[in-house]
Amino acid sequence: MPGQTAKLRKSPSGSLVEKRAFGCCLSDNQITTTPVKGPDESYRGFGQANQKQHSDPSLQQIITSLLDAVYSKASLRSTLMPCNIVVGGFFGDEGKGKVVAYLALRDKPAVIARGGVGPNAGHTVEFNGRVYSLRMVPSGFPSQGSRLLIGPGVSVDPNVLVKEIALTDTGERIGLDPRCGVVEERHIQAEAESDHLSRRVGSTRSGVGACNADRALRKAKIAGEIPELSRYLADVAGEVNRVLDDGGGVLVEGTQGTFLSLYHGTYPYCTSKDVCASAICSDIGIGPTKVSEVTLVFKSYVTRVGEGELQGQLSREEVQRRGWVEYGTVTGRERRAAPFNFDLARRAVMLNGATQLALTKVDLISPDARGVRRFEDLPEEAVRFIEEVEGETGRPVVLIGTGPSTLDIVDRRGA
Repeated sequence: MPGQTAKLRKSPSGSLVEKRAFGCCLSDNQITTTPVKGPDESYRGFGQANQKQHSDPSLQQIITSLLDAVYSKASLRSTLMPCNIVVGGFFGDEGKGKVVAYLALRDKPAVIARGGVGPNAGHTVEFNGRVYSLRMVPSGFPSQGSRLLIGPGVSVDPNVLVKEIALTDTGERIGLDPRCGVVEERHIQAEAESDHLSRRVGSTRSGVGACNADRALRKAKIAGEIPELSRYLADVAGEVNRVLDDGGGVLVEGTQGTFLSLYHGTYPYCTSKDVCASAICSDIGIGPTKVSEVTLVFKSYVTRVGEGELQGQLSREEVQRRGWVEYGTVTGRERRAAPFNFDLARRAVMLNGATQLALTKVDLISPDARGVRRFEDLPEEAVRFIEEVEGETGRPVVLIGTGPSTLDIVDRRGA
């Protein structure tokens, strides 16, 4: 560790996008690297400065040994800690479910944990010829050897969860934190009867906002109080951190998208809590120093369901002409659409601390890309768009979605 300097990393297409070292992460326009000081260069001086006050040489030896141990452990953890947080870069509907399912199958993490808001978010996974629309069970469920967890920051509808567990046959490997807030029928009814939420804001009427309001008032029930959920209860933060400390892989799935965040989104046309990467970590119980990658997912165009501004919104006729017509997984409402927004993309990279990008539905802006799984086979039009995204955001596009199947992805992480 002493004297280690930041490493320059290039994107798969060759453009310089990131410089990282233990203890620092520099933006694209910062090319000055700062050494990361080890105990010999900095902290050992602390012992020397205090030698007059503490004449016993064993004290300095103890301090030095302790600091050496801290640095050694930190270095080891930075090497053995594959924790990847996957979050949405626009207004949801970016294809996070597909990306998480793919990463689960390819990387086979020990744990796949779902953070985010709750059953108001739907993720779609197409696997083995079947389409799964999931609101509670983590989208990485096709990875049979992975433990599936739902963090304490997530609101849970017991009816939805139990049905999805049966649908995905995951009852023996799913864990639910007892601190999860519980969505009750009264919450769903309250949202349905609220003109403000249902008509003005465009709520999904899933009861999650009302549940989170009750939780803030400390009135909501939690999962540990619900008998039908007792067999699934688990200490999610404890499990996840033990796996990370042992060098195991953890894949974390966020919900919604950056600009639906209660704090960073288009308030009041947003969801009922923050959904950026830092909040997703908190939902699970992962400290920020334990994250190795933040994968920000963008779709090749922007869609939005419900109310709120959508810059560059296209007419319905134009959306149909481009083949961009989509419907919400939870509500079935038609999504509004607009071309890719680079201003929003740059801000999402900033807000989430993204280290890499996934870009889905490239085949809908470049039809010849459909089903392609090698970068060199992509049409020139698709490559130009990918390079433009990389250039504008300063982050590498490492995963490229080219079709509806989970495996319709160009994976450039080894490039």
